[in-house]
Amino acid sequence: MLLRCFVPCYPLFEIPYFPLMASHFSISYDPSSSTSLLSLHSQQSIFRSKDKVNEFERTQLKIPALFRRKAANLQAMASGKTPGLTQEANNCTYEAIVDGENNADVFDEMKQRFLAFKKLKYMDNLEHFKKLADAQAPKFLVIACADSRVCPSAILGFQPGEAFTVRNIANLVPSYESGPTETKAALQFSVNTLEVENILVIGHSRCGGIQALMSMEGEGDSRSFIHDWVIVGKKAKESTKAVASNLHFDHQCQHCEKTSINHSLERLLGYPWIEEKVRKGSLSLHGGYYDFVNCTFEKWTVDYGSKKEVSGIAVKNRSIW
Repeated sequence: MLLRCFVPCYPLFEIPYFPLMASHFSISYDPSSSTSLLSLHSQQSIFRSKDKVNEFERTQLKIPALFRRKAANLQAMASGKTPGLTQEANNCTYEAIVDGENNADVFDEMKQRFLAFKKLKYMDNLEHFKKLADAQAPKFLVIACADSRVCPSAILGFQPGEAFTVRNIANLVPSYESGPTETKAALQFSVNTLEVENILVIGHSRCGGIQALMSMEGEGDSRSFIHDWVIVGKKAKESTKAVASNLHFDHQCQHCEKTSINHSLERLLGYPWIEEKVRKGSLSLHGGYYDFVNCTFEKWTVDYGSKKEVSGIAVKNRSIW
C-alpha cells in the first residue's frame, strides 16, 4: 500500500504506508490551501474514531533533509522501475526528523560552551591569550587517534598553547621514506619551527583503526583509504601475530594497540632531524596508552642509546596513572 504525497517545492514521490487498522487511502496536499484532504477508498473508518482522525490531521508531516536529497531516487523506485522496492521498503522504519531544530539544539549547546569558555577562561586569562595571539611555544607535540572518545586535551588537561596536536586514524607515524602526509608536516613544523621538547604518541583501547589492521588479509583493499593508511602499522601487526596469535582477537588487538605505539616511536627516530635532537637531549619521545574502559593511562619514555627491546626501542620511566 502506498501513501502519495504532493509537497510544494519537492518532486512527487511515493513511500510505503503501513496501515493502522485502515484500508487504502491517499493524501493530497494543495500548496494553495493549508488543509490536507483525506480521500478514503473504503467505508471503513481509518482510525475507528473521529478523534483519531482529527489527531492525524493535526500532525505535521515534515520531510527530513536526507529524504529531500533522495526524493528523485524514491520517485524512480516508487514508480516500479527498481525491482524489490516494496519488500525493501517494508523492512524499513521511517522517522520524521526535524533537521533544522536538531541542528539548532546542537549549535545552541556549542554556543553556550563557547561563551562559558570566553567568560571563565579567556577573559580571566586575557594577558595569556594576548601572548598566544602573537606566538605559540608549546612544549609538546601530541600524536593521537582521531577517535572521538580520546581527545588529548580533555583527558590530559592540555590548555591552549601547551600542545601542538595532530590526530589520525590509529595514531600512526609513517616512515620518513614514505610520501607526504599531514602527520609528517606536523612533525617537521613542530620539531624544526616550534622546537617542541617532547613528542607524545597516544594509543587507546578498542581502537577501530587497529581492529581494521588486524582484520586485513594480506595488504588489504587498495581501494580503501582506511586500509591504505593503517597498513603503516603492518610491522606491529606482524609482531603481534608472532607472539599472540593464540589469543582471542580482542586481546590480539589490545596487544597491537600498545605495540603499534612503540613502532611509531621507533619510526620517529628514522627522521634525521628528530634523531639528532633526541641524541643531543633536546627532544624526548614518549608513549602513552589510554584505557577508557577502566580509565587508566600508561606512560613511558624512550631510552635512547640503551639496549634495544624486541620492538626496536628501549623504554624507561614506565608508570600507570
